[in-house]
Amino acid sequence: MQSESGAVPEQGSKFRNLFFMALGSVGVVYGDIGTSPLYAFREALKPIGHDGIERAEIIGLISLMIWALTIIVTLKYVLFLLRADNDGEGGTLSLLALLMKSAGRYTTILTVMGLVGAALFLGDAMITPALSVLSAVEGLKLVAPQSADYIVPIAVVILIGVFAMQSHGTAAVAKFFGPITAVWFLAMAAGGLLHISDDFGIFAALNPWYGVTFLLREGFLGIVVLGAVFLTVTGAEALYADLGHFGRRPIQWAWFVLVFPALVLNYLGQGALVLKHPEAASDPFYLMFPEWALLPIVILATCATIIASQAVITGAFSLVRQGIHLGFLPRMEILFTSETNTGQIYLPSVNTLLLFGVMTLVLVFQSSEGLATAYGISVTGAMVVTTIMAYQFIRSRWRWSVLLSMAMLLPLLALEMVFLGANLLKIHDGGYIPVLFAGGFTVVMITWRRGTAILFEKTRHADIPLQSFITSIERKSDHAPVQVPGTAIFLTSDPQTAPAALLHNLKHNHVLHERNVILTVKTVNRPRASEDERFVIESLSERFSRVEIRFGFMENQNVSQALAKLRRGGLKFDIMSTSFYLGRRKLVPDAKSGMPYWQDRLFISLANAAADPSDYFRLPTNRVVELGSHVII
Repeated sequence: MQSESGAVPEQGSKFRNLFFMALGSVGVVYGDIGTSPLYAFREALKPIGHDGIERAEIIGLISLMIWALTIIVTLKYVLFLLRADNDGEGGTLSLLALLMKSAGRYTTILTVMGLVGAALFLGDAMITPALSVLSAVEGLKLVAPQSADYIVPIAVVILIGVFAMQSHGTAAVAKFFGPITAVWFLAMAAGGLLHISDDFGIFAALNPWYGVTFLLREGFLGIVVLGAVFLTVTGAEALYADLGHFGRRPIQWAWFVLVFPALVLNYLGQGALVLKHPEAASDPFYLMFPEWALLPIVILATCATIIASQAVITGAFSLVRQGIHLGFLPRMEILFTSETNTGQIYLPSVNTLLLFGVMTLVLVFQSSEGLATAYGISVTGAMVVTTIMAYQFIRSRWRWSVLLSMAMLLPLLALEMVFLGANLLKIHDGGYIPVLFAGGFTVVMITWRRGTAILFEKTRHADIPLQSFITSIERKSDHAPVQVPGTAIFLTSDPQTAPAALLHNLKHNHVLHERNVILTVKTVNRPRASEDERFVIESLSERFSRVEIRFGFMENQNVSQALAKLRRGGLKFDIMSTSFYLGRRKLVPDAKSGMPYWQDRLFISLANAAADPSDYFRLPTNRVVELGSHVII
């Protein structure tokens, strides 16, 4: 009896946890895809509306939208990709880190693809806030037509507020994200239900044949329309990227119970409305609602788009942090805005870059209609990259055969390539914007990766093997350096050679500390390192030891905090008598470095702009000594 009575509360607790996690995921994971009904159907109608809209065209469009949601979001992301996790974490760089463990000869190809996918996501992070907020605020034109001239200024003020809020953290308002977005989805479902009865023939759109017939009949124009149809699935990458925040089950439950039904009902309602009232094609989303509800819906839509923007910005912060820890980007200042949730981070430099990009887009395009043409290329490109990487995942991790893997992913890849081709047709209408963004980000990441490898090789030729150095220094009796009390910790990226800071300290100060620790910080290809593998300690002599601290790519690399645990674990040193020695390099470009001169200059600029290592690794500022040197690269 006890076990039975005890099982009910336990099951109730599990259900409550699942419910609140699913509710939270509605705000963060589905915020972006939840704003698509504002503009997707409207934009899809425009290419075919010049000579009037036929009944079959409307049904075919809605069919394409519903089946795009079913195949790409439901099948690919919700049911398949959420299982391709790296210790619970998802996203392009997380998948890349997982594949690098067994990539073999495909390492370079996968690395480039992963970087391109990450760069495309960052391009999407600029367009999403601009497009979403503009499309929501434009609803004011229906409430007060005289407000048309104020749409862009209002959007600019809202977006500046969103980016200004980042430095204060989102913990205080994040608990409202889920409920507000859930109300938004319920409102969309209600709007759709109000108008499905306008023409029950819209249910024919549930048959995929109407979508296929539409494409066959329209020919090239159908391919153009597909670019707008794809707007229905923008935000699907967030499903995968935010996997680590909520877990697979809550995200899946939120999709099947609330998000997918609400989106389908809304698109069916928009289609039925236009079937009965063709003039509603100018703005079918807002015209679904009665006049008295317009202002509340505009306010709710604005809140939903702010939440969607917040989710994308947070995703960009997380992705850049992963890129830094995996060695694809220089160190940047990372601030933590929550004492309890390490996922709540703020990167000032990334925030400034995104704000500049978003403001440029809003002021250049002036409307959601203009921005919609620029949207889609980055998202489709990122999806194609993810699908190709997923093929390698199921081959190497799940051990599927080539035939089964291709049968699973080839149809998806073909569909996404069609969508990508359709979006590429918009490149002259603004589609070049995300391509330029993504291209710039990719060049930066490849340059940093290549430059650090060249720098490592160049400095290694002049380096002294650590063991040889220790042997020689301890053999000298007549010219031995003066020994001073305390501990010196030398941070280095190469634990096999004597750190430059150690050599400079001996050369200029002629002293050697009583205890010397050669410290290396390593990022493992997992989101988090277990405490059992956190430290590797090796005693090299009475005065020298080698320590490696391991962090996962989602962790805060707080060296001071880790050393405190290490001290409790047995390594004897007093932090107040410990000095941290860092080597600071001044890089000088060299025409024979292996990179073009412009890439040399870019790498040096990135290195100069990198965050100070003492701040990045959270070292005690009053215990840090920096010693510099010149390196020709």
